[in-house]
Amino acid sequence: MRILSSLLARLRRDVSGNVAVTFAIVCVPVITAVGCGVDYSRTNQMRAKLQSAVDAASVGAVSRTSPAFIAAGAMTGDGVIAVGSDDARKIFNGNMSGTTGYTLNSLTPEVKKSGAVLTATVSFSATVPTMFMSIVGYKTMSLQGTSTAKASMPKYIDFYLLLDNSPSMGVAATPADVTKMVNATSDAKYGSNRYCAFACHDYNDSNNFYNLAKSIGVTTRIDVLRSATQQLMDTAAQTQTYPNQFRMAIYDFGAASKTIGLRALFALSANLSSAKSAAGNIDLMGVYGNNDAYTADKDTPFSTVLPAINNEISTPGDGTTGSPLKYVFFVSDGVADESNASCLKPKASGNRCQSPINPALCTALKNRGIKIAVLYTTYLQLPTNQWYNNWIDPFNKGPFGPSPNSEIAQNMQACASDGFYFEVSPTQGIAEAMDALFKRAVADARIAG
Repeated sequence: MRILSSLLARLRRDVSGNVAVTFAIVCVPVITAVGCGVDYSRTNQMRAKLQSAVDAASVGAVSRTSPAFIAAGAMTGDGVIAVGSDDARKIFNGNMSGTTGYTLNSLTPEVKKSGAVLTATVSFSATVPTMFMSIVGYKTMSLQGTSTAKASMPKYIDFYLLLDNSPSMGVAATPADVTKMVNATSDAKYGSNRYCAFACHDYNDSNNFYNLAKSIGVTTRIDVLRSATQQLMDTAAQTQTYPNQFRMAIYDFGAASKTIGLRALFALSANLSSAKSAAGNIDLMGVYGNNDAYTADKDTPFSTVLPAINNEISTPGDGTTGSPLKYVFFVSDGVADESNASCLKPKASGNRCQSPINPALCTALKNRGIKIAVLYTTYLQLPTNQWYNNWIDPFNKGPFGPSPNSEIAQNMQACASDGFYFEVSPTQGIAEAMDALFKRAVADARIAG
């Protein structure tokens, strides 16, 4: 029995030794596994840091204030933008400044322009040293990552302002001005030539109603239009991203009845300051007495002016540099007064056509991809003017009801491209309407791209 007990005791001692050895053997992979978790966590943290840095680099490289975005505005074609790649590298390095525990093997930034889209792609590869995995032969862990960001460039747009400066734009701008003008011209000395609210610019009479309106402080539609056009140039200058993003051209119907027709007040140019100065010359067309010898008072020739401006406009582009979109801003009270055998309404005498604008005149422009923004300066009712009552009033209200459902308003809206019609009532401002149409055009161009 003593021998058996001794043998059992030795066995117990031997088992204890085996457990210790086994634990030592098992401990190596256990510690390695725990160490792997630690190394993996450290590596993931570094990966997140590096990825955040390349994300910032790609986004920053195509921001609107970035060197690449500015440089792209001057490019006439597509391609890689070197300053953009350099900028992306600087942004990455700035974000990783002071960060240790990794080795950057490569950083590949590329910024390029394709059409109206700017794309930045930034890729990296790096290694992170391990602490525990080196026990099993893995001294480093490799990391890779890529980030891509895109930005749409602003559209380049050419604006052609077609401004109706015919005698009817000499009408007083508001009902209060209409009343003031009527009262000032009610003297019997004017007889049958009393034009009431029309401030006709008659070169044959130094006492014409145009000068009278100025002397008594009556604001006419042409005055408001002049100011609004100048303000539009300020809006364009404040809105553009690039110095030459918007170009302007200004046209009217002529300085005088004897030279009636499309007249360029300012040729297409990106010099918005000069365009503003030229807009200061917008003025009412001059005539030569009642029943003018040159036009017999037919001074609103839509059927010739609209085709003429169509010929002035080159083929619209896609809005990229050197290939601008084309927009016409047509500002008018919408009533034709011209020689036109195809008049929409009964002719007053001979071929004198007084009628709402024919929307078909705008179709040729729109069919070419030219957008037409129409600002209808509501044709106010002039109940004391017999000619108005006979020839204009029937389609300024008549069966269609009062404005804005008048036939004039309907035809002007039909002339406009979808979403680009604005009617200015006596209590609204032409300047605000032109500003709204301009901003709508810029937004529309961005969405279309």
